[in-house]
Amino acid sequence: MENTILLTNWKFKSPSETWLTAKVPGCIHSDLHSHCIIDDPFYGTNEKDLQWIDKRDWEYETAFYLDERMYNHSNLELEFSGLDTYANVYLNGQLILSADNMFRTWKIDVKNYIKQSNNTLRILFKSPIHEDLPKLEELGYSLPAANDDSEMGELGDKKVSVFARKAPYHYGWDWGPRFVTSGIWRKVMLRGWSNAHIEDVFIQQNQVSEESADLTVITEVHSDANLNAHIQITTKGIDKKIPIALKKGMNKITLDLTIANPELWWCNGLGDATLYNFSTSLFVEDVVLSQKDVRTGLRSAKLVRKKNKAGTSFYIELNGKPIFIKGANHIPNDSFNDKVTIGQYRHEIESAVKTNMNMLRVWGGGIYENDEFYQLCDEYGILIWQDFMFACSMYPGDDDFLESVEHEAVDNIKRLRNHPSIVLWCGNNEIDMAWSHYNEESGWGWKNNYTQEVRNKIWSDYEKIFHEILPEAVLEFSPGIDYWPSSPMCGLTGDETQHSSNEATSGDIHYWGVWHMEEPLENFNKYVGRFMSEYGFQSFPEEKTVRTVAQDKDMFLESEVMLNHQKNNRGNQLINEYMQKYYKKPKDFLSFLYMSQVLQGEAMKIAIESHRRHKPYCMGTLYWQMNDCWPVASWASMDYFGRWKAAQYFVKRSYQDTIVSIIEKDNKVDVYVVSDKLNSFVGQIKWRLVTFYGDILDEGVMETKIESNSSKVIISLDRDNVLKDHPLEKSLLSVQLSSESSLLDEKQYYFLSLKEIELKKPTITVDQIEDNVIALRTDFIAKQVHLSTEEECLLSDNYFDLVPGEIKLVEFDQQFDLHDLKIRTMYDYIENE
Repeated sequence: MENTILLTNWKFKSPSETWLTAKVPGCIHSDLHSHCIIDDPFYGTNEKDLQWIDKRDWEYETAFYLDERMYNHSNLELEFSGLDTYANVYLNGQLILSADNMFRTWKIDVKNYIKQSNNTLRILFKSPIHEDLPKLEELGYSLPAANDDSEMGELGDKKVSVFARKAPYHYGWDWGPRFVTSGIWRKVMLRGWSNAHIEDVFIQQNQVSEESADLTVITEVHSDANLNAHIQITTKGIDKKIPIALKKGMNKITLDLTIANPELWWCNGLGDATLYNFSTSLFVEDVVLSQKDVRTGLRSAKLVRKKNKAGTSFYIELNGKPIFIKGANHIPNDSFNDKVTIGQYRHEIESAVKTNMNMLRVWGGGIYENDEFYQLCDEYGILIWQDFMFACSMYPGDDDFLESVEHEAVDNIKRLRNHPSIVLWCGNNEIDMAWSHYNEESGWGWKNNYTQEVRNKIWSDYEKIFHEILPEAVLEFSPGIDYWPSSPMCGLTGDETQHSSNEATSGDIHYWGVWHMEEPLENFNKYVGRFMSEYGFQSFPEEKTVRTVAQDKDMFLESEVMLNHQKNNRGNQLINEYMQKYYKKPKDFLSFLYMSQVLQGEAMKIAIESHRRHKPYCMGTLYWQMNDCWPVASWASMDYFGRWKAAQYFVKRSYQDTIVSIIEKDNKVDVYVVSDKLNSFVGQIKWRLVTFYGDILDEGVMETKIESNSSKVIISLDRDNVLKDHPLEKSLLSVQLSSESSLLDEKQYYFLSLKEIELKKPTITVDQIEDNVIALRTDFIAKQVHLSTEEECLLSDNYFDLVPGEIKLVEFDQQFDLHDLKIRTMYDYIENE
């Protein structure tokens, strides 16, 4: 049987300096910080003082020995799951590997170099900056790299990130710092085996339905010699063993399986995420030589693009059912990947589930995530839109670079292809739209900086990667899962209709009119495409998070620290300008933090509900973004420490399976009911026009059938008839949707903006119903009720409006002391006359 050992006890140094203990997996920044050689990289403006680190080479080393059993294996293989990035690897003084791609898995036969004891493994990491500057010089022109913060990196306008197959966000982004890391960022293993070894097992799902799952188990076996053997595959209700004739070298063995009446894998909200464990064993004369276990879910998944009168559809079909996608874009959870724990992954995925999401997009400027991330998505039923790691840049097309990209693609597709959560591979983020090769008037202006000859060369290199190498790799190694060349785009047409726009009727859309183009929030209702894969609005994190990087003296909007922890050029100013337009003035900076979160939440509510009202024309909404990689003002709905911002609660309400959504147009107040349920039901709609004191001015109730997977206007009210002479600034419409006496959703609609309505301090009473459940009442409309306790809790709801005459139940995720409960409303945070 094969054996594996994990190489530990590493040390590091800069050449000519002394050795210090290292953490592996890790990176040089984490190691320097752990030894107090550098200060906290995230604190204050420390980022600026740490740019010297990526200009140096760094060495890592460990020593190890082998027991006799391990040493006597006929094959000894070193496996590096992640080397970041340019690395020469020496075993006992012999160069065994020159690595140049952070995303690749490197396997090296070391039988001829290894000893039983006193083995030394040394890795020299070369400065990624010094490695790539000559490539820029040789190319003769710079390539666009919109988020490469070369100024912060003390390189002026020399953007070298495009030459490195390394996490793009390490070079800076408009929400993240520039820390160009080096190090051993994933495990280093030594594997020993004799005779034959299972390299890989792929459960190819040819056809899956409720009646049967037709599968092909593809097993790759490396053999030392020609051998007669057996392969055995077991899973629920299946135990199949067949004879095989192995040839020396790599063998591919295929075995067809059919599972009758399979338990299907469903995404969150639609069913159980059932998983099957497949065990594959390799026998020679009843002796197990190798075994590999694979866990997957049985499901069919495809991207459906069908032409219709409105354009071309764009939606995910899961197990034959069209799914309305509700989710967010995911970025790496830390600037230093070694700091991310499985607990953080679990918190993010559980937060997605609690927020009623069914998809996360693993965005192309980060990393192909760790296995644990995808395993959790499999378990919780969170679909994955998986980008390849290319974003907002044009890339070189020399043979070495293209070959590296091809290996990277194969390595990661094979590593991830058994995860049922992955339902779409995407080539890159925003490059097709940014370049807009076929439309001279659109794009980000990149192509205008080059001669026609260079433009054609850059685009040709682009096509080799995203229209040839990547789709061919997906087709060969993950057949059945669709590939989308770039997000956003309309379709691979080879003419000007290829590139996405805000009014595109096919493909997916990144709508940034609100925020980047400073358009009003109401435009979220105007620009709705077939699939909204990016849009967003910024806010600050809460005070606790801000104080981890700032002091009292930094607590104002334009302080150096606040500006350093805001990577969007006009981010702080834009938050302030939008706030001035829609809200009353916050009374101080800490109130500004709260108000910014409420503003972000309201923006997300408007956008999400607009997208959902437009189903089935629109069949997906992924806001930007779920999480942060450091403490920062950003588009995240959950901050660096995992604390839910107000937006996370707004999203939770707007992503419920069935919602009420209210919009006013042409003097009509339309009340929609949107349902993602796969079955119809009878619902009751109750509406009330009430004063801010709770007096009922008008009301109505009706029963209606809510169709499955639908969006429909249930009630349309004439604004003038309903309001009559009632004051706009003191009235609201409250709508509740119930079914079988169970409240499904409730929404409030105000006839004026929050800047115009009348607010006063409400008196809120609290009753503790259970150890972790409270009931709230108010005597006056309480806007954006904010509940907090000494012990950090997740709540069933927060940042909500409390209407007089109604009772609000809130559940805490742990017990708490009622005396520690703080209740504040928007009135407490604004300047009052």
